[in-house]
Amino acid sequence: MKPRMRITRHPYEEPHAIDLVFELSNGRSCAQIEVYVDASELLEWAGHLELFPRHSSDVFLIEIGSERPEDRWGYYFRFRAFQTDSKGHCALQFRLNNNENLPAREIAEFCIEAEASQINKLGRLFREYGRLRHSVLDWWVEDGTLFETVAEAQPCSQQDAAR
Repeated sequence: MKPRMRITRHPYEEPHAIDLVFELSNGRSCAQIEVYVDASELLEWAGHLELFPRHSSDVFLIEIGSERPEDRWGYYFRFRAFQTDSKGHCALQFRLNNNENLPAREIAEFCIEAEASQINKLGRLFREYGRLRHSVLDWWVEDGTLFETVAEAQPCSQQDAAR
């Protein structure tokens, strides 16, 4: 399995609230989470990622939900872009928590290493995806694509085998 991010959009209360399923892998670990966001957030994400990093200490951070039990969220999703060194190498960090009680609790945290230009490409994909004309955004570190329908997008394992 190669490092990748696949986001599948399912009809919900569009054009405002959208239902997104994130499938994430760094090549060794993988995780999946379903989140609900305002459609305009995709364009905000695009704006940050297209120009990332803007300076040496730039960090892009999305947090949806909470891990604190008293907040009573059904899940927690963290997506962070940051530089890993002074030479400009970057990574995307993900933390997912389904906030279930044991034994059903599932928590995943890992990073995908990527160059700034590859994160900028992800930002451009988010900009187009935010227009809500595509159902699937598929990004792997070297490239990415958008699919109008879920049927057009092959399962991740088939695409990995083809590469």
